[in-house]
Amino acid sequence: MTATSVEIIPVTDRIELRSVDERYTRELHALVIKNKTWLQTAFDWAQYVGTEDDTRKNVLSNQMLHQRGYAKMFLIFQDETLKGVLSFNSIEPTNKTGYIGYWLDKGSQGQGILSLSLQAFMGYYAERGEIRRFVIKCRVANMQSNRVAVRNGFTLEGCLKEAEFLNGEFQDVNTYAKIIRL
Repeated sequence: MTATSVEIIPVTDRIELRSVDERYTRELHALVIKNKTWLQTAFDWAQYVGTEDDTRKNVLSNQMLHQRGYAKMFLIFQDETLKGVLSFNSIEPTNKTGYIGYWLDKGSQGQGILSLSLQAFMGYYAERGEIRRFVIKCRVANMQSNRVAVRNGFTLEGCLKEAEFLNGEFQDVNTYAKIIRL
């Protein structure tokens, strides 16, 4: 098996985004398990993470999607320590639209790490001409995620009624967008 090269997006002198790679499986799995209880309140996928092999399969799948341009998954590192994930869960190449997903280690929240990373991430893809419309969809009840969207200049475009099934019930989802024209 050949080593893949990791794409890096610099954020600050202490923070960088690294494209998903199998070499980070153990660290990512440990971070998911550490945060699993609260992740399950926000994401359906969290309940299905059990073994490190589950995480490896997810990493390999995301690596393939990343390489093919259907999605982009980056790991947020601060001072060489994995802090969370920032991704385009899906990309519409023709429309130059990217649907953003993110989560950050509970102990690392409230320090601006996610906002700084999000700004660098959007700037990187806007400058490359790959994405011009950035979309965040988050449950209405997820106040932290809604605040991230507003704080980073996204505009609320609407609310999708009962659009996400989570923990046994359908939840309303806000859709935010930001267009970056260069």
